[in-house]
Amino acid sequence: MFSSQGPSLRELAIQALSSVERGYDLLAPKFDHTPFRTPESLLEATADALRPLAPFDRGLDVCCGTGAGMRVLEPLCRGRITGVDFSAGMLAQARGAHPDAEWIRADVRTLPFAETFDLAVSFGALGHFLPAERPALFAGVYGALRPGGLFAFPVGGPPPLTSGWYWALLGFDLAMRARNAVWRPPFVMYYRTCPLHAIRDDLTAAGFTVTTVPLTAIGRREDGSPRYRLVLARKPGTS
Repeated sequence: MFSSQGPSLRELAIQALSSVERGYDLLAPKFDHTPFRTPESLLEATADALRPLAPFDRGLDVCCGTGAGMRVLEPLCRGRITGVDFSAGMLAQARGAHPDAEWIRADVRTLPFAETFDLAVSFGALGHFLPAERPALFAGVYGALRPGGLFAFPVGGPPPLTSGWYWALLGFDLAMRARNAVWRPPFVMYYRTCPLHAIRDDLTAAGFTVTTVPLTAIGRREDGSPRYRLVLARKPGTS
């Protein structure tokens, strides 16, 4: 799973016993050499799905990490693009890879923007927020968007009960819950707390109009349903 340039088991163990912020600070220099980075195929499929809705003016990558989402924002946005994350280490890597973008360290549950952006994206971050924290996250993104602005992010379909991935993700979440029950600070990262119906409900409660489009380029599951859908949450107003 990891390349020779990725973190060692010892480094991963130290990260796992740290807070989320400190863990990602430690992992940042090698993060792009781990399976945790958003795959290029998912970034490309997202950009393809958003291209008919472009151009946008200013763009925001929420929980930007090392800046992979800039691959989506750069060709779609005419104005300045910004990444926000609370890990100084991840932002340092992002700044080195994309020096022309704006990078801001902040807690995305209290975003420091007011009607600034036309497009916001996020990749692989929702598992770091407990269900009770999602309303604050979505409210912050809603406030950061201009009227008519769009918040877009991919969501994977749940693996079937007979899939090995189902049991692997269940095991990971149970192990994480056990770790957080006995160790402080907690490390919040769960794979099974973000079902699409719950995300849709939280986005709607925040004021968004929500639709989804299948990312068929990523493939389909055995039942024919898409492996990923792109959530399109639109803030009402002039588009």
